[in-house]
Amino acid sequence: MIPEKKINFDNLKIEVIEKGICGRCGGCVSFCSANSIDALEMGPDSLPRYSDKEKCLDCGLCYLVCPQIKILNEEVKEKFGWEEPIGHYLDIFSLRATDKGVLDNATDGGVVTSLLLNMLENKEIDGAVVSQKTGLFSRKPIVATTSEEIISAAGSHFDESLYLEEVGENYSSYISVIKTLNESQTKTFSKLAVVGTPCQINTIRKMQVLGIVPADIVFFTIGLFGMQCFSLNELIQKEFAKKHHIKMEDISKVNIKEDFMLHMKSGIIIHIPLDEIETIARPACLACDSFANEFADISVGGLGSPDGYTTVVIRSIAGKKMVADALYHSVIEHSHEDNIKKYDLHKQMMLSLISDFSVMKKKRGEAYMNELGI
Repeated sequence: MIPEKKINFDNLKIEVIEKGICGRCGGCVSFCSANSIDALEMGPDSLPRYSDKEKCLDCGLCYLVCPQIKILNEEVKEKFGWEEPIGHYLDIFSLRATDKGVLDNATDGGVVTSLLLNMLENKEIDGAVVSQKTGLFSRKPIVATTSEEIISAAGSHFDESLYLEEVGENYSSYISVIKTLNESQTKTFSKLAVVGTPCQINTIRKMQVLGIVPADIVFFTIGLFGMQCFSLNELIQKEFAKKHHIKMEDISKVNIKEDFMLHMKSGIIIHIPLDEIETIARPACLACDSFANEFADISVGGLGSPDGYTTVVIRSIAGKKMVADALYHSVIEHSHEDNIKKYDLHKQMMLSLISDFSVMKKKRGEAYMNELGI
């Protein structure tokens, strides 16, 4: 329910940013940039701030779409048929890409990359908001419009989240904010896929509940399972890393399943308990109560699936259609499909694990917010 009192970005600063629980998703900024209000921007510290306070309309929408503000939660749950404990879902599978090149770049089974490539090739989407690699463990947000750009975003990462402002800055529709058609560098989109963390997908769904741009061009959402983001540099400084002589340059990739895994270039996999990682997690992640990304069209992660496969929770008709189309075109494939009884047991195991992690994160989020007195 929208509050009757006057709210604006100042409220967001006091209740979220100054309390240290801003997730840096950029949802507040994306609304401003999509509507050419431009009162807000992401600062050098990756936190939202006023760029020009005089331009602020005091509409309060930046406050309402923030994932840490709970005002619209019930409306979002009702719109997307949320159910305890992991949200509404239609089915769950262990899937993987069939293309070796995709698998070589993926952390788990390459399903996200394969789905995006298939949707782009079949013109289901104009592009996808993804996080592109810029170094061994560094990334930047882009709107990928080519298969090469989508492949460059393959693989998990646990540093800071990509910004939703990328959607706002590239916004266009039939009530376009594009100034001239002669600006050849300007890219326009009407159907985007977004790959995001729970807080990012939650923000998009709040925008859709309110009927505000740029959420109207978000055609498909892929939600990543999420326990926490953190800095790998901080991990390397911990006693655990020093004890095992872990160096950044020796790590080939990282992943989270039942615990945190460092895949070393030597072929060794180092397992780190999640509670150890929790000590360097972002405060915004500790405040978050969503693990299973309950409002996405599909939710994905490695938890519960065999090595080399992606766990895929199908939540919407759109999600079911996209997965079925990718299976039809043989860009992804099932695990255990030769043994239906065994596969049914596997599904129950996956659901149980996801439920356990969802309950765990919800309790952790509630406890952390209580500590902050929120």
